[in-house]
Amino acid sequence: MIPQVMTSHRLSLLTPLALLGLLVGFAHLSYGSVAEDEDYYMQELLTREQYNQVQFLEKPVASIPDGHEHSRQNPAKKMPKGKAADSSKQTDKPTADAKSVKTANKKAEKNKKSSLKNPNSISEGDGHYNSITDECPPMGLETLKIDDFQLHASSTKRYGLGAHRGRLNIQAGIYEDDLYDGAWCAGRDDPLQWFEVDARRLTKFTGVITQGRSSLWSSDWVTSYKVMVSNDSHTWITLKNGSEDLIFSGNREKEIPVRNIFPAPVIGRYIRVNPRSWFNSGSICMRVEILGCPMPDPNNYYHRRNEVITTDDLDFKHHSYKEMRQLMKVVNEMCPNITRIYNIGKSHSGLKLYAIEISDNPGDHEVGEPEFRYTAGSHGNEVLGRELLLLLMQFMCLEYLAGNQRIRHLVEETRIHLLPSVNPDGYEKAFEVGSELSGWSLGRWSNDGIDIHHNFPDLNSILWEAEAKKWVPRKMFNHHVPIPAWYLSKNASVALETRALIAWMEKMPFVLGGNLQGGELVVTFPYDRTRSQGMTREHTPTPDDHVFRWLAFSYASTHRLMTDANRRVCHTEDFAKEDGTINGASWHTAAGSMNDFSYVHTNCFELSMYVGCDKFPHESELPEEWENNRESLLVFMEQVHRGIKGVVRDLQGRGIANAIISVEGIGHDIRTAADGDYWRLLNPGEYRVTARAEGYSLASKKCEVGYEIGATRCDFTIGRTNLSRIKEIMEKFNKQPIRLPVRQLQARRSRERRLGT
Repeated sequence: MIPQVMTSHRLSLLTPLALLGLLVGFAHLSYGSVAEDEDYYMQELLTREQYNQVQFLEKPVASIPDGHEHSRQNPAKKMPKGKAADSSKQTDKPTADAKSVKTANKKAEKNKKSSLKNPNSISEGDGHYNSITDECPPMGLETLKIDDFQLHASSTKRYGLGAHRGRLNIQAGIYEDDLYDGAWCAGRDDPLQWFEVDARRLTKFTGVITQGRSSLWSSDWVTSYKVMVSNDSHTWITLKNGSEDLIFSGNREKEIPVRNIFPAPVIGRYIRVNPRSWFNSGSICMRVEILGCPMPDPNNYYHRRNEVITTDDLDFKHHSYKEMRQLMKVVNEMCPNITRIYNIGKSHSGLKLYAIEISDNPGDHEVGEPEFRYTAGSHGNEVLGRELLLLLMQFMCLEYLAGNQRIRHLVEETRIHLLPSVNPDGYEKAFEVGSELSGWSLGRWSNDGIDIHHNFPDLNSILWEAEAKKWVPRKMFNHHVPIPAWYLSKNASVALETRALIAWMEKMPFVLGGNLQGGELVVTFPYDRTRSQGMTREHTPTPDDHVFRWLAFSYASTHRLMTDANRRVCHTEDFAKEDGTINGASWHTAAGSMNDFSYVHTNCFELSMYVGCDKFPHESELPEEWENNRESLLVFMEQVHRGIKGVVRDLQGRGIANAIISVEGIGHDIRTAADGDYWRLLNPGEYRVTARAEGYSLASKKCEVGYEIGATRCDFTIGRTNLSRIKEIMEKFNKQPIRLPVRQLQARRSRERRLGT
């Protein structure tokens, strides 16, 4: 027999002010119409500021939301191998309703006890009641831990608006259709509709987060709702405020999430959200996340099946800018012989863009050793990639110290650069609000409103126009396309972060790179811009398409979920059918992407890894996300050693910089680094490779690439051409004819006659 639902302490702690609000009614639950959505993302930024002002001026009626839309998670911090964080530096004051499940930190426990002693405390400035409960993490509607079969609804407008689409932050396509729309929408607009989640085991429910419908064309959201729980899905108990049903305030627009924490936890297997009012120009549509902690049950099948456990002793938490800097310092102190911290520039607000180098000789480029980079956080609200790189640097340090031969080989044979936060300004905005309340776009842009990942110069158009005019290779090279002068001017709309990235990319001879993003599960590769004008989607391959496909597949195929044909799509695209990879332009066209710029302007092959459906997962999800991506992160780094490598030297054995390496049949060349060394990524096969440099004769040879990791050595020695030697001599004598003495001239002519020349 399943025990009865427990609803102890049911709302007995309401203040007189909140009780008075219940008697007032629901007069203020609908709001005026909103402007049409001209820009999906900017709409949220504009309405968020207005919404926060309304929240400050107007206290909610007959509701108990937690009111901490700007409170940070403050879990216990676990530093690698016993290294503890300086908790005295944390400025956050955790309230009783804003704690993570992981509250082992003594300071957190102390604050928790303090808040329990004062349950009627009011948070600063917002007038909202503070719940005294521990807040459970999200159950996983957004992260897909909750599968479609666990979601039910009273009615559905159509299949694409079914219960399976009622997940927090789920996105609709540009052209909404019957398969992938942006919410659950009821078939009828009346107070009898409901959205239900089956937890499949007894769960302590502590709160609900709601959004309106994701749509470019419709404005639909729920403005108030009830919550009901059940053990058997037949008998339901409604959360009460004394003898009255408790009404929670919902959304005031469609994108900004609103969180309501229950005054006391309730235990059951099923939970329902019952809309009571909705936007007066729209319909009943919701996206939902449930906060809940599974009750102990080691025999539960569903729990065991979905459980992912990591054995890595790492710091699984979200790090503020200061905490990120401190963690990088800790890693550097633990592994001083193989790490170096440096910054590549500053953000718009003056935050330094910190990178860490991992190498057996940090600070120096070693001839013959390729350079690799990972970047993350160009969109500041896509924070999973940032945390993955912080975990990766910890992991590599610890495993190197432990003697892991795979990691030691990577460190000793590769110069690795990790830049975890390209856009720290945007991240701080999202971090301040929290993982479930930042929405889909808050913090995406730089502080001056620029999308950093697509802020690079559009060199594709310049190259393609030159190809159309048949200027390549006579008048223009097929690689290292120069940046146009207008882009380099001070008045150009270029973010400081973008300028710093370009300077970094031009300084370091990177061979391979990956930028970690979020909101999907797929790896994209260049080109990201369609070649045909006006096309929003068109397969646009590079000359190295086969190499890029292999690089993308090396990451996707080793990820725990990307190539799983049975996994649910994140939003609207089923990338698993394409082995978890896609050409960027085939997905959506974007001019001036970091990937295209890197390929066309430098030697580096760059790809984008979208590492999770949830851009900002809860801290409790980080261990599992690390397990999902750890092997992929390592395997992709190892691909930098695939292809050919070598040194181009002159007859005196000196390395020649900027020598051009061409591969027959591939219309994209690369150049040697300052010491004359080069790396050319290639798939297994036999290739005719040519090295040439200005003033030198060219040299060609066949180079064979095997299937095992380890680049094939392919060196070149080239001599000066006669013409270049003549030019050099003429430059030496200021381009004047060389006047030989009469005797030397006569002797020379005599020799020529004897030799018959």
